[in-house]
Amino acid sequence: MSDAKHPIAVVAAEMPPRARPSGYPQDLVEKIGGRVKTVLGDVFGLRNFGVNLTRLPPGSASALRHAHEKQDEFVYILEGECLLVTDAGGTPMRAGMCAGFRAGTGDAHHLVNRGTADCVYIEVGDRTPFEKVDYPDDDLMILPGPDGKSVYYRKDGTPVF
Repeated sequence: MSDAKHPIAVVAAEMPPRARPSGYPQDLVEKIGGRVKTVLGDVFGLRNFGVNLTRLPPGSASALRHAHEKQDEFVYILEGECLLVTDAGGTPMRAGMCAGFRAGTGDAHHLVNRGTADCVYIEVGDRTPFEKVDYPDDDLMILPGPDGKSVYYRKDGTPVF
């Protein structure tokens, strides 16, 4: 059942992309390149997990390589190719392939498009509060604020914003 604020269904490709390319500090945003993320779960008022349609142009990345303490993630490649980079190295991904990232393993991951065509994928992640995220390749971490929402810090504990 829908309500006045949330539709029953939409055409994902017609939804506007997120206005801000990333929540990362400005000095790290350039590392993800031209990533375009369309937030789909919020359109329906989903509260327990997020769903995004993401387009990675050549030379861009899904995120900074990161590992979640509490939140699981899942990606499904719809079109194109990319490289899944984890602590174990690189795994080529193509349309029809999927990968899951179990929380709490410490295995940092991200997708990188090193090809010549866009890579498009669906990403799903839960919204467990009081999350901690480690970015092993960058001077960044996420710790929970008093309200359970994520707050960015440098690794020395200095708040970013």
